[in-house]
Amino acid sequence: MPIPTLDDATRDRLIAAARDAATRAHAPYSNFGVGAALLLNDGSVMTGANFENASYGLSLCAETVALATASSAGRLADVLAVGVIGGAIRDGAVIGETPVSPCGRCRQVINEAAQIGHRDIVIWCGSATGAQVDRHLLSELLPHAFGPTDLKNG
Repeated sequence: MPIPTLDDATRDRLIAAARDAATRAHAPYSNFGVGAALLLNDGSVMTGANFENASYGLSLCAETVALATASSAGRLADVLAVGVIGGAIRDGAVIGETPVSPCGRCRQVINEAAQIGHRDIVIWCGSATGAQVDRHLLSELLPHAFGPTDLKNG
C-alpha cells in the first residue's frame, strides 16, 4: 500500500477528524476542547480528545491520548502527520478562530513517534472553524529534542 500524500485533501481530512474528536473532549474545568487526529502510513486515522481531571496535573492532552491509542494498537512508528484543533466549548460546539498548536509536553510525546518511525512528522495546527491551518514540521516546533536515540548514547 502506498504511503498517503500529505496534500491539502489529507490536511482537510485530518483537521475535520480532529474537529470531530474535539466535540468529545472531557473539559469541564477549562471548557476548552482540543481534538487531535493522526494519519498513519496506511492512510488510516486515529483520534483523541483532551481528558481533564479534577486533579489538574492528571489531565491528558488530545495529542497524548491519540498517540497512546496508536501505541496500544502497535502503530506508534506509523504516524506520518498530526492534525490538531482547539477552542472554547460553547453550547456543545468547539469555537475559535486561532490555530492551536501542541503544548511542549505533546511535542515531546510526538517526538517519540517521530524517532521510532524515523521521520519528521508534519503537524497541521488549525482553528476550530477551520478557517486557518498552519503547517509545521515537528523539528521546527521542537528543535534539539531528546528522545530514544539519546538514551543509546549514554
